Order: sequence, then C-alpha cells, then structure tokens
Amino acid sequence: MSRADDIRRTAEQVFGWPTLRPGQLEAMEAVVAGRDVLVVMPTGAGKSAVYQVPAVLVEGPTVVVSPLIALQRDQVTGLTDVEAGGAVQANSSLSATARSAALEAVVAGDAEFIFLAPEQLAKDEVLEALAAARPSMFVVDEAHCISSWGHDFRPDYLRLGTVVERLGRPRVLALTATASPPVRAEIVERLGMRDPVQLVQGFDRPNLSLDVEWVRTDEQRREAVLLRAMGSPKPGLVYTATRASADAYAAALADLGADAAAYHAGLRAADRTAVQERFMAGELDVVVATTAFGMGIDKADVRFVLHAEVADSLDSYYQEIGRAGRDGEPAEAVLYYRPEDLGLRQFFASGGVDEQALQKVATLVKHAPGPVSPAELAEEMGLSSTRLVGLVNLLEQVAAVEVLPDGRLTGDPVPSDAVAAAVAVAESRRRVERSRVDMMRGYAETQGCRRQYLLGYFGERLEQLCGNCDSCLAGAAATAPDPAASPFPLDSEVQHATWGTGVVMSYEGDRITVLFQEEGYKTLSLDAVLANGLLTSGAEQPAAG
Repeated sequence: MSRADDIRRTAEQVFGWPTLRPGQLEAMEAVVAGRDVLVVMPTGAGKSAVYQVPAVLVEGPTVVVSPLIALQRDQVTGLTDVEAGGAVQANSSLSATARSAALEAVVAGDAEFIFLAPEQLAKDEVLEALAAARPSMFVVDEAHCISSWGHDFRPDYLRLGTVVERLGRPRVLALTATASPPVRAEIVERLGMRDPVQLVQGFDRPNLSLDVEWVRTDEQRREAVLLRAMGSPKPGLVYTATRASADAYAAALADLGADAAAYHAGLRAADRTAVQERFMAGELDVVVATTAFGMGIDKADVRFVLHAEVADSLDSYYQEIGRAGRDGEPAEAVLYYRPEDLGLRQFFASGGVDEQALQKVATLVKHAPGPVSPAELAEEMGLSSTRLVGLVNLLEQVAAVEVLPDGRLTGDPVPSDAVAAAVAVAESRRRVERSRVDMMRGYAETQGCRRQYLLGYFGERLEQLCGNCDSCLAGAAATAPDPAASPFPLDSEVQHATWGTGVVMSYEGDRITVLFQEEGYKTLSLDAVLANGLLTSGAEQPAAG
C-alpha cells in the first residue's frame, strides 16, 4: 500500500473523513516522509487534519503549540472522540498536578498528542519531560504569531526554534491561515525549518459576499448593524471594538427578539465557555464579540460576519470573516465604515516605548551577580509582570539579554546600545502596524473589486472581477491592469532608496503596493515610480529621491 493510500485509509477509518480537502494529502505525505512543512490554508480549510492523520502513522508523540486555552481544549475534546492515541493539554488553566499528569501520560506513551501554550515551553521541567518522550512531530499552530511582520506577533513564539533543537529536532509543521510571503519567510527562519515543503492554498472564498457600508454617525451605524443582523439568515457574528459596545449590541438584539449574547474578556471564563458552547450547539442566533471570540471556532453554518467597527488590519479582517460560510453556502461579510474610526486604530498602533525602563532592565541584568528572575526584576523596578515581559522581549530580540530555559535572565549588554537597538525594533514594528491600518483604509475606500484588493494584500492575483462584492454588483469596479506589463512582478523583491528592501504585493489601477521590511505597506503611483526610478528590481540600487 502506498503512503497516500495509508493516509487516506487512516483519515477515513480513524477520523471518519472519506475524502480529503485540497492540499491536505500533499501536506500529509510530506509530513509522513519526515519533511518540515509550512501550510497556509484559509480559515476552515482543515489545517488540524494535516498533523492529526500523520500523527497516527508516525512513531512518537506529537507536540502541538497553540496560543489559546479554548483552542487546546476543543482539539483535545475532538481527539478524545476518536481512536487516535489519546490527547492531553498542559496549560495555566490546570493545576500543577494535572499538568504533571499530562506530561507523564506522554512520556509513558499513553497520549499521542499534547497541547501547550508557548509559555509552557519556557519551563525547563516541561522541556525535559517532552525530550524524554522523544516526539516525532512539533506542530506550531497560528504560526504567523512568530513573525514580527505578522498582525498577531507574540514574543513567546520567538523561543520555539530553540525548543525544537532541545526536543531532539523532530519534524516541524507550521500552520497558519494568514501569511504574506515575507511572513512565511520569517516563520521558516525563526523555527529553523530545514528545506521545508511550503503549501499555500488560495485565499479566495468566493461564496462570501464582501460589502462595505459607509456610516456618518454612531447612531446610523447602530441602526444599520441591527437591521442587517435581524434581517439576515442566522446564525451570525457581530464584531465590535470594545466590550461595552459588545454588551450594548447583544442587549439591543435580544430586545428585538434574537437569541443573542455578548462574548469578551470582561466576562467570567465560565460565562464565555457557556456562550461558545451555546453558539456551537445552535442555541444562539447571534454572538456579539470582541476579537477574543472565534480563533479555532469551526462552525460550518455561520451565515454572516458583521464588523460594527473597522478591524485593525486586513489580516485580522480576513481571519474573522473566514468564520462565515465554511459549508460553502452563500454568506455575508459586511464592514461598517467611518473614516474617523481609523484614528483610534492609528492611536493603538502608535504607542511609544519607555526608554528609561529599558535602560534600567539592561543595567540590572548586566550587573546582577548571576541570572536574575523576572519576579525579582519586577519588584526592583516597581513594574507589573506584564509590562516587564514587554521590555524583556524587546531586549531579547536584539540579543541584549538571554532568557534561560527556567525563565531567568542573563546577559552582558551595553545598556545604551541595547536601548537604541530595542527602540529601533519597536519603532519599525509601529510603522508596520500603522501601514496595516492604511491598507484597511484602502480596502474600505477602494473603487475597484474588493476581493481583488483583499487577495492582493496576501500576494495573490484574481484575474477577473469577482462579481460578489458591492463594487462589482454596482458595476463600479474596473478590471485591474495586468501586473505582467509592469517591470515589477508580484512577489518580486524591489529596492527603494529610503525604505530599503520590499516585496511587490499587488496592483490596483495605476497604483502598486509594496511591503517593506522596515516600513510596512506603501502604496505608490506606478507612473511616479517609473518616471523617477523610485524602485529597482532585486539588488539593484535605486536613485535617491
């Protein structure tokens, strides 16, 4: 029996999947063959299956790094219902005894899968136990979190490349639903992936209608959102920017007769769980939520996703609207847009860094008699542990300090140099974040096909008008020019005298969008670029100007 036959048989007999979705078999074959694999698939395309089936076929346990406890719990529950070798989780929601028991189960061979948050892998005792279990696969879910170019960068992910080596270098499988070419390159680099197979499925979801509705006032917004939510087929999701607005919209929908509930971080964990379970069971018409809701939610029949306020980036927006229409049936994605809303997003993307605090952390670590614990540093500086972690992560990224496996800090930095380097990293990240807000504005205000704009953001070209966005349906969208006619092909590397190296992401009308490593997204007039020599291909150096 061939490797592909083994995979298909296991998928059907163990998991009940008689057919595999596009891209799954190719990815599974590469994993079973021992290759490192990076998979980019749209939300709802079945990324979890890519590691679950090979795990049954390959000797040795599977370590899965997942950022959310709710996501881990759902995966463990799903694997418990099938004969896949058992699954456990080890995270902060469990007692120390329960976490130890989970690790012991993996070491003893009683569990094939163990799910952990990345911060658990900073603990030496956890790494020692996992290394003793000799894992065959190391899976990084939501892998874009490791990229400082990613929209959801999480510093805890930065240590995963070192973790892979400490675990005996099992094959690495990185999974994400949203990663532009530069983000994919950074995932490969930071995880130390060796000659990985990269499988990128198309980002297009043609069954989703894309619509932007402009509003002038908050009252007009409220009425429009409520009208659409009540009048559209159920179930659906409404995303809001704040907890207060989530509560207000949920109450208003309930007053109008809908079975609606709010979901946000201000609710008790038990209440959030109850809302999620009721939604999954079909007992709620609408969930009104902040972005805390949805990651890992696999409900096939969501008929609409409404954004009462603008999202922080197209990365986030794409991921959130991807929770609609997973059954392939028609579904709606509507953004309610007021240009003034972007001011709040720009504000959040413009926070400064405390240089004095950075200087003090670097100085204390340098002059400590030995490795120092974060708790000692936080107490010495009078900072919260959360704020200290942010400072330490910046210093770690510029190699000014080292975080040991037990979480203690060491290093011999030159404090002034460390601060300068850390500030440069922070400022670059803020520029990238602000540029993402600008791209969100571009999507809302484009006169062209919205689907072409959205896919172009991820470096994918849609040749024809989609016919399923408000611009196309109104007859306002014009066919985009062929990028092949430009000297700068899609995904090609270009140079700018001021902004440095970038990657060509998309074209719209006479405008070209480039993602620069240090500056983020820039949209330029192609005529001006060509007339003034602002960009050159590859390593050629453009003229200043």
